[in-house]
Amino acid sequence: MTKYQTDIAENGGHYWLKRYYFARAAFSIIWVAAALTAGRQSFTIAAILLIIYPAWDAAANYVDAARNGGLANNRSQAINVAVSLVMTVAVIVALTMNMNWVLGGFGLWAIFSGLSQLATAVRRWKTSSGQWAMILSGGQSAIAGAFFIAQALKPVEPSIANVAGYAGLGAFYFLVSAVWLTVSQMRQKTA
Repeated sequence: MTKYQTDIAENGGHYWLKRYYFARAAFSIIWVAAALTAGRQSFTIAAILLIIYPAWDAAANYVDAARNGGLANNRSQAINVAVSLVMTVAVIVALTMNMNWVLGGFGLWAIFSGLSQLATAVRRWKTSSGQWAMILSGGQSAIAGAFFIAQALKPVEPSIANVAGYAGLGAFYFLVSAVWLTVSQMRQKTA
């Protein structure tokens, strides 16, 4: 029996999902801290952070989908992986233009990845607790994306701080889902 099959047999895969959500929250918290400190001081560091963020999202979604039956069985995550990889390349190109282009690209990405996250959470609703936070996160991501696009169209050049707020909310929602799953697991064990 594989580790994934053991997780499913023992607790419906909640152990993996809990670890995954904690890892996503931790990464985002570290990314936000780096963006608001070193990223504001150095364009090079900001550029690296802006490239890493969607690349990490692609990798995280790929690993989660692989742990849950593969990309073919998780189409919303397959879309998220593809969109995040395209965004990684788009950020590299946009950084040669200006931050308005970068923020506009992040806006499009936030819309598509948010809707993909929303679809994944809806699919997991019956098998995993804590998905209400992921549904809120996905919906809020799509709304934030529209806001990013509107900001990008303004003449004022945005900074990495604009994206840091978005990443901070993502960290919050992943942390809420991880804690929710942890509490649910503890309740199941005591019941």
